Amino acid sequence: MIIDAVMDSFIDSIRLLPFLFLTYLAMEYLEHRAGQKMQETIRSAGAGGPAIGSVLGIFPQCGFSTVASNLYAGRIITLGTLLANFLSTSDEMLPIMISENVSAGIILKILAVKVAVALLAGFAVDFLSGNRRRQMQIEHLCEQHHCHCENGIWKSALHHTAEIFLYIMCISAVLNVIIGWIGEDRLGSLFLNRPLVGELTAALVGMIPNCASSVAITQLYLNGVLSAGAMISGLLAGSGVGLLVLFRVNDDQKENIRILALLYGVGVAGGIVVNWLGIIF
Repeated sequence: MIIDAVMDSFIDSIRLLPFLFLTYLAMEYLEHRAGQKMQETIRSAGAGGPAIGSVLGIFPQCGFSTVASNLYAGRIITLGTLLANFLSTSDEMLPIMISENVSAGIILKILAVKVAVALLAGFAVDFLSGNRRRQMQIEHLCEQHHCHCENGIWKSALHHTAEIFLYIMCISAVLNVIIGWIGEDRLGSLFLNRPLVGELTAALVGMIPNCASSVAITQLYLNGVLSAGAMISGLLAGSGVGLLVLFRVNDDQKENIRILALLYGVGVAGGIVVNWLGIIF
């Protein structure tokens, strides 16, 4: 089981490499080549960020959530944009449903609900916070990792990518072992015929920074163990390894915990509303 967990973690982490490398390369370019004018352009374009973040999040896998975490840590996007991306991210849900021959109408309905919640929450957070950004600090990531950026953006981007890749792979391997030990059947017993408890627990499981959580939630729903609301709660709260990267690259750990709590709260609320409205997928 341990060998399988390590191999699965390695394969999942490999899939993130292109996203990680391109993100760090772009951030290094902004810092060392594009200059202040380009940074101000990105800053001024942030009002519609939650819309962009929520649309990008619906793509399979969790690559864009890792991108969003790095961009937020660099103070390039707003909190609302980050939250919208996390909420719309479904990780392995889409490929699993396609492989199980779930109808396109049901899949689109689930994605529409997730995007709608992500949009509302993202714009609400930016509105309530006045769309504030702290001073943009793309260079703070470079300082945090103590790299030698003067040696070129490619070398620096590779340095950041390798460091985060190893971090994700190690944590994911540990989580895979724990989840494998618990078992999906035992996870399912936490949700069965338990209104509200299902949403609360599914969101908690969904926040596990590992693709196994989205796999378990999707399979449990398809097997009739989870209600539609509990499934939505778990998928809304799940952002793949996005949260894992956020805690690694964003220095303010108290802020990270607040984002974690906000993500959980919106996820649970979204599932409760789905059940209250009687939405069936």
